[in-house]
Amino acid sequence: MRVATQNLLGRQQDWPDRRPALVTGLRKLDPDIVLFQEAIVTDDYDQPTDLLGDEYEIVHHKIREPDGSGISIASRWPFGPARGIDLQVNERTADFPASALVVDVRWPDREVPLLVVNHKPSWPTPVEYEREVQATTTARAVEEIVERTGQHVLLGGDFDAMPDAASIRFWRGLQSLHGVSVAYRDVWELTHGAEPGPTFSITECPVIAAEWQTELDRRIDYLFVRCGRRGPTMTVQHCARTFDEPVDGAWGSDHFGLVADLEPLDVAISG
Repeated sequence: MRVATQNLLGRQQDWPDRRPALVTGLRKLDPDIVLFQEAIVTDDYDQPTDLLGDEYEIVHHKIREPDGSGISIASRWPFGPARGIDLQVNERTADFPASALVVDVRWPDREVPLLVVNHKPSWPTPVEYEREVQATTTARAVEEIVERTGQHVLLGGDFDAMPDAASIRFWRGLQSLHGVSVAYRDVWELTHGAEPGPTFSITECPVIAAEWQTELDRRIDYLFVRCGRRGPTMTVQHCARTFDEPVDGAWGSDHFGLVADLEPLDVAISG
């Protein structure tokens, strides 16, 4: 199973030039499941469908910005139930549609669907407390489902926090937050160890250089596999950054994405 996550930057920053780079790159990657952030969906335009073609089913979160920007999940395989989570937690998150999208994917040769989670918390640098609350909100919802169903869980998205931030440490099982603890394995870390692998890179991507010129290169986009009683429930064969180079002089987005090849194990999921 090949999975990817990609922040599309909507139709900002030279969209006519960026679009061909994204179309070419996504079709070359040929993923089975894609988690999109900052994807435009309006009455007359569906950006994920525009980029992927009609070979995918796509589900969109209803909470979006005025221009249609929000999160979406695409899959080659049929969807089951989809659940949207509103991650507005206080007045500091009111200017952005922070949300999570949780959907069943009926992957082949498995009776129990895969649970796919696209998590997009608030982005401003100082709001790590809010990202902590948003992480535990999504985690609680996922745990309630898995306790009933025993599903494998793929979690990903643009988390807007570096690996050592409390919200990411929580997801990685390194600390509890607000009376909640979970454990997910960082797919990049499983395959690359301590290699930095920034996905929001001021020094590499000129699309963001002007607005973020004083910021660090940061790894803030992730793919995670949920752990069962004895560790991650899927193995990782490969993980790489995507759209980390220009195509015919055009950058796909201001974020690099991730792609990974995963294989589920027959292990205890819940408990």
